[in-house]
Amino acid sequence: MPNKSIKATISAVASYLPSKVLDNAQLVEDFPDWSVDKIFDKTGIHSRHIASDDETCSVMAVKAAKALLSDNNIEPESIDFILLCTQSSDYVLPTTACIVQHELGIPTSCGALDFNLGCSGYVYGLSLAKGLIESLQSRRILLITSELYSQYINKKDKSVRTLFGDAATATLIEGVESEFDRIGSFVFGTDGGGADNLIVPHGGSKNPISAESVIEKEDASGNVRAPNNLFMNGAEILTFTLKTVPKSIKAILSKADLTEEQIDKVIFHQANKFMLEKLRKKTGFTNEQFLTSYESYGNTVSSTIPLGIEKALNSSQLGKGDKLLICGFGVGYSWAGAVITF
Repeated sequence: MPNKSIKATISAVASYLPSKVLDNAQLVEDFPDWSVDKIFDKTGIHSRHIASDDETCSVMAVKAAKALLSDNNIEPESIDFILLCTQSSDYVLPTTACIVQHELGIPTSCGALDFNLGCSGYVYGLSLAKGLIESLQSRRILLITSELYSQYINKKDKSVRTLFGDAATATLIEGVESEFDRIGSFVFGTDGGGADNLIVPHGGSKNPISAESVIEKEDASGNVRAPNNLFMNGAEILTFTLKTVPKSIKAILSKADLTEEQIDKVIFHQANKFMLEKLRKKTGFTNEQFLTSYESYGNTVSSTIPLGIEKALNSSQLGKGDKLLICGFGVGYSWAGAVITF
């Protein structure tokens, strides 16, 4: 009989969604050449949550974390590490995770760090948490995602404004005695050659903010953006995804010694309806296995997978012993996947 050892496990998931909602009817007011039905048919999204002016990365992160702690009767003093995934941090420095530690009243003996990764970030965060716990460096970790892509989006750019929403999530990961892995094995991938296809060109050290950063230009499709706005080459992102993700799924299943039929549920990064349906068919999963949550949230970057997990747990689509395959992919290019046993 295998010996028990400390294994990382997901114990709880919670989220925070801004109260401001952007639905398709509001978008049509700005883009009258599109209809409500056309936006939904193209994206599968009918509404998105958008952060208000006073809702920063740390504000949303703290609200998600407080919901998790309160709902599960967890004392802040029991948390000994914070991992915060974001591409919209409060400041260039200091680290937003440090601000969150202070706001939550977590002891100063806590470790805390930010990591900037985007759509694959939640999976990477689970891997970091697993390493910290199973090497006995940590016992209880808050993995937080907090994304405000709306701050990078030009309101006259329908290519991205119709897709993205804002959200924060908090996941409690802790060590338990177990004979088998609860999280992992993992598969990772990186191709920085695609960096320019999903990018905010200005604002970093390569292109600091200047007078040029706010000069708007219209592209051939009528989308307007400036260099300090988000740009996405949708066609190239789709090509990358359809080429990379099916291979990654095979690698994940092989590493876990599982078949598609042995997976109970699947949650991919919730990019949009068109991409996800193509991926489902290419990877061979059934409609019953394949869970979606983008309809009311849009693409919330690193928050999409934990939002999907929370929804599945609350609706009893995931239960004890179920095997969940997750895969995140996008900006970077970066991708990662794993199998989780609940």
